[in-house]
Amino acid sequence: MSLVVSAVRRVTSGRIFTTQGMVFSMLPGVGKKIRRCVGSCLALIAVVACDPAMPPSLELTGATMGTTYSVVVADPGEVSQQDIEAVLVKTLATVNAQMSNWDSESEVSQFNNNETTAPIAVSAELAEVITAARLVHLKSDRLFDITLSPLIELWGFGSDGNDNLVPTDELINAALQQVGHERLLQASPLQSTITKRHPKVSVNLAAIAKGYGIDQLASALDALKLENYMIEIGGDLYTRGRNANGTEWMIGIEKPESGSPDAVGGLAVTDKGVATSGDYRNAFQENGKRYSHIIDPRNGKPIEHHTASATVIGESAMMADAWATAMLVLGSARGLEIADEERIAVQFIDRKAGKFVVLESAALKIYARGGG
Repeated sequence: MSLVVSAVRRVTSGRIFTTQGMVFSMLPGVGKKIRRCVGSCLALIAVVACDPAMPPSLELTGATMGTTYSVVVADPGEVSQQDIEAVLVKTLATVNAQMSNWDSESEVSQFNNNETTAPIAVSAELAEVITAARLVHLKSDRLFDITLSPLIELWGFGSDGNDNLVPTDELINAALQQVGHERLLQASPLQSTITKRHPKVSVNLAAIAKGYGIDQLASALDALKLENYMIEIGGDLYTRGRNANGTEWMIGIEKPESGSPDAVGGLAVTDKGVATSGDYRNAFQENGKRYSHIIDPRNGKPIEHHTASATVIGESAMMADAWATAMLVLGSARGLEIADEERIAVQFIDRKAGKFVVLESAALKIYARGGG
């Protein structure tokens, strides 16, 4: 298990700090410094406006679930740094031990290695996450799929270290036999069991477990009676209350191109989860064609539509995390239809004629602020 509290400090003046290549602006307003993450870690900046006259904020950063985390508590009051650190370490250790595909000893890794079609007993927490993933799967035209690992590995985007090469149709079709949440996994939450309908089916929680971990951290901080904080794990966020200036947390959306330092606007968010999924951080080219790491489970190949990123605001970080990936696979055209049906707050950024075009669902507009 990888879990380290690597930095703890009091923030008392406006500045910029970094963690895992992301940049949080501590200056007033919506800055244009952006996190630079790998893969689908994203495209969000949290602007934590800090006035020297205001009570200090506490910042904690570290490593978990194969990525990094950052927690900023605005005015922790009488709650000690040690108490906050203790609940963070304990909560993240539990989530990592259950959900991390990067930990070979985690519960989900053991589930993946269990090649049986008999019901497998799992923790209530793992059953909850897999059940939530199934809900998004069904509501997203079955394009959000946690069983995609064989295809992710085949295209060289997984943890096995395979080279990025375009596979043959024969190999893709063979991998597709082990893909399909609805077809291959049956969850029984009341019994806390998951049944595989193919012995080699595996679960990859990368697009939902970080959000779940954030929600667990939020519950832990709530239990300490902390009312104003921001939590981030590997590109997903949850904000509670107000920042150190007493205003809503501001989230900037990155221009979806590798190496870009610019934001494409801002979102005013409090008591909500926020996640972005983009196709531009993890891709390769072969014979002049670009292949993204975002796989369409219908054909086993990277998406080819014009949507470059999707940002979702949700009641929980877990659902924002899952829906951001689902919306990117869907693309803006179908994604906006589903967003309006399900009242999902989503912002798409499409590539059109060499420019970026921003599209928003009706539910998103209340959060949007002009920016960068």
